[in-house]
Amino acid sequence: MQTYSNSVYGESVETPEHQEIFNPATGDSLGLAPISSESDVGSAVNAARKAQPDWARTSDQERRDAVVRVAQVLEENSEYLAELITREQGKPLSGPGSRFEMQASVGWTQVPAALELPPEIVYEDEERKDTLHRVPLGVVAAIAPWNWPLMIAIWQIIPSIRMGNTVVLKPSEYTPIATLEMVRLINQVLPPGVLNTVSGDGRIGAALTSHPDIDKIMFTGSEATGRRIIEASTRNLAPITLELGGNDAAIVLPGTDASAIAEGLFWGAFLNMGQTCACIKRLYVHESDYEAVVNALSNLAQQMPIGDGMDENNLIGPLQNKMQYDKVKDLVADARANGCEIMEFGTVPDTGYFLPLTLVGNIRDGQRLVDEEQFGPALPIIRYQSLDEAVASANRLDAGLGASVWADDPEQAQQVAVRLEAGTVWINQHGAIHPMVPFGGNKASGYGVEFGLEGLKAVTQPRVISIKK
Repeated sequence: MQTYSNSVYGESVETPEHQEIFNPATGDSLGLAPISSESDVGSAVNAARKAQPDWARTSDQERRDAVVRVAQVLEENSEYLAELITREQGKPLSGPGSRFEMQASVGWTQVPAALELPPEIVYEDEERKDTLHRVPLGVVAAIAPWNWPLMIAIWQIIPSIRMGNTVVLKPSEYTPIATLEMVRLINQVLPPGVLNTVSGDGRIGAALTSHPDIDKIMFTGSEATGRRIIEASTRNLAPITLELGGNDAAIVLPGTDASAIAEGLFWGAFLNMGQTCACIKRLYVHESDYEAVVNALSNLAQQMPIGDGMDENNLIGPLQNKMQYDKVKDLVADARANGCEIMEFGTVPDTGYFLPLTLVGNIRDGQRLVDEEQFGPALPIIRYQSLDEAVASANRLDAGLGASVWADDPEQAQQVAVRLEAGTVWINQHGAIHPMVPFGGNKASGYGVEFGLEGLKAVTQPRVISIKK
């Protein structure tokens, strides 16, 4: 059985304790992942602290060139890492699955390498000149989730190192192997200590985020954990970028052609088996169009092959872990017990954490499947009578990551979109993020943004140089 290790100051670091990682589709063992101690956290942070001043002193072009080399490493190892993702996380190789995740990882590495963030003259007259510079914060603690383990880790790593910070990354304890292997490969082209890892459960995450030598925290995960990170950060006063998931609403405007939007709605809801923060979690459809939308989604769902993602014919995989599997089953059972219409599609394998694609009708606001983020392949479809009612329903929850409006007339959709309380509102698409476009939530979905120039600014601190002429 293969044993994986952490990376600290460019070296593989063994740990006395390990956890066995299993394939969620088959139950097969994938190997042993390290479990760090609090002492290991201190060693990793010290390594990052030691490396950071020299890394910050390298020129901006040198760091951009290093990030380009990282992108090349990711491209060269894309298939190897994609297969690890599929075996460990569950998403299929094909379609919008593991290969798609690796393509995104490469793209979100290349774009920050191409961006420029030069000093900005903010004021000048005959007596003075004031220039705003962006300087690194120092050591970044990055806490990555299990749903898109490599892609989201890249979102945290690349802007940080591009701007002169060093990083200590903790992958999710559910999906550590592929991330640790990615870091091992990346470190072939980075100076020692620029990128380090620790691994383990929330105890290790807490030790990392509360460490006094951490200067910035980046976290993607649950609201409950995000609140604990905020509390932990009081020890180091580190600024935080939080992405805490969502319960994204989609509104289909009256009279919209269901057949034209069905595929976008389907993948907007069921991408990664619904295990995506910015997935459609609540679908609001005008009562006159309800049957047409349900039928169009049903026709797609019954065509989707479900199974082990290593079979390239499959487009739908398992839930990643038993916790999430049990949660989604419980929410669907609750909807069934409350008289909702449960429409299930697909032949589910006997082994693994597989659930059928599920559309839930005859459901309303206030029921658990609507109000709680399911993070799985069960979509509640709620009838509405007026657009004001639909907008109020979409805005009634604390979540505010994404939302979408679907219509034959994009201008009409835009009038509705500006009324929705979300960090991003898409029109006739959902979850269509881009490495140049800032992305972040509001309300209980977190704060701060990632991507593009705003994402680079988020991992720096401003420094004004003021010259008397």
